[in-house]
Amino acid sequence: MFISVLDLFKIGIGPSSSHTMGPMVAAKDFRHRVQQFLADNNNYSSPRIRCTLRGSLAFTGKGHATDRAITLGINNYTPQELANQNINALISELSQRDTLEINQSTIHFCPADDIIFDRGEPLPEHPNGIILELLELPESANSNNKLSPQTQVRPDLTQIKQTGNLLLTETYFSIGGGFITTLSEIGQLVAPLQIDASNSCGYPFDCADQMIKMSADSGLSIAAMKRSNELERISETELNNGLDATWNAMHACIENGLVAEGHLPGGLNIKRRAKTLYQQLQANPQKANLNDWLCAYAMAVNEENAAGHMVVTAPTNGAAGVIPAVIFYAIKHEGATLEQARDFLLVAGAIGGLIKHNSSISGAEVGCQGEVGSASAMAAAGLCAIKGGSTEQIENAAEIALEHHLGMTCDPVGSLVQVPCIERNGFGAIKAYTAASLAIRGDGKHFMSLDNCIAAMKQTGLEMSVKYKETSLGGLAVSITEC
Repeated sequence: MFISVLDLFKIGIGPSSSHTMGPMVAAKDFRHRVQQFLADNNNYSSPRIRCTLRGSLAFTGKGHATDRAITLGINNYTPQELANQNINALISELSQRDTLEINQSTIHFCPADDIIFDRGEPLPEHPNGIILELLELPESANSNNKLSPQTQVRPDLTQIKQTGNLLLTETYFSIGGGFITTLSEIGQLVAPLQIDASNSCGYPFDCADQMIKMSADSGLSIAAMKRSNELERISETELNNGLDATWNAMHACIENGLVAEGHLPGGLNIKRRAKTLYQQLQANPQKANLNDWLCAYAMAVNEENAAGHMVVTAPTNGAAGVIPAVIFYAIKHEGATLEQARDFLLVAGAIGGLIKHNSSISGAEVGCQGEVGSASAMAAAGLCAIKGGSTEQIENAAEIALEHHLGMTCDPVGSLVQVPCIERNGFGAIKAYTAASLAIRGDGKHFMSLDNCIAAMKQTGLEMSVKYKETSLGGLAVSITEC
């Protein structure tokens, strides 16, 4: 199994990798399909694009900016190119339009009318479904028969066929971490990746036990094996530049979050706290401890994410603060180097790939154990590695961190990635550091393996009620008392 560290860590925008970045990629892909279709079929006078969101995307898509993401993707934007743009201004401009140009054809698309939040049953293949359609509707339908997003219903294809034609459709699934797949492809996926052949790289470990054995047989560290696998596909310069760009973006997220003030968007009136906390620690460092610093750094990132600013999926946006906080602490307080930061990311990427391959990093599939839990395991492994831990100790560190997130629900208040998400990243970083410290003081031998822990996370996610998997239907999301 191989998944590139540069695919796992993607630079984009908040607030969610599965609900923002994935849908944007899907919408852009559908635009490309429309472009190809119209190149061969240019005799349609009044085509219209319509998007129906299903499952978790329907329930929490408003709070996670899914409608904004679809609008941006349909207008040919990618998360990466938006990282340093004023998204609010761009969305304000695009939302005023009700058409767009593709292949010199005018396509009707009004975000307020053509993005539908269907809160019915989710699609059976995955809880994050996106149905995109190109329709030929009569002019009267385009001007008078707009569907309000408040109807919360799926478009009736029978009615559509009576008033026009379904020209092109594709169903996408946003499977976590900004990754997407289509309806035709999802059957070829294995939890939830399209797996390369086992001989696709020199060290194709599919599980932690294989990773340990390959390390012992080759005499190479996890970082060295991961680097070797990457170098079979890209040059060393490309890999190092990619790793450095990833860390630089993470670093920028921390720095931006530590100076930002005000309240986060969305209506909860949540005040940013990272700057005030950081200033307190700087003013009285002798009374500051490890936990304080890690929380300040992690919360800084996730406040930036909640604001819709630049962030790195690590492995998701909702868990984006854990890994940067641990790396930043290691560099700023313990003298870690840039080369060690690269190794940290390689090892974290290896562990993240195992979790994504054998379980999930999607909150809509397995709850927050798959997001913050996975990030904490990845950070623990990376930190243990740069502190000189053996392969066995690194595997142990990842297992300890993941084990103590099992069962964690995803129940964001108001469908926003703010409460409990921002603080949760601080605690994920603390658990990662503690797990690495505990593992490196041991000999690597332990009772519960990382593979078993990943399997337990998957089974726990399968048995978890949908109310606690990014739908805001249970838990903290419905425990607010209004006086």
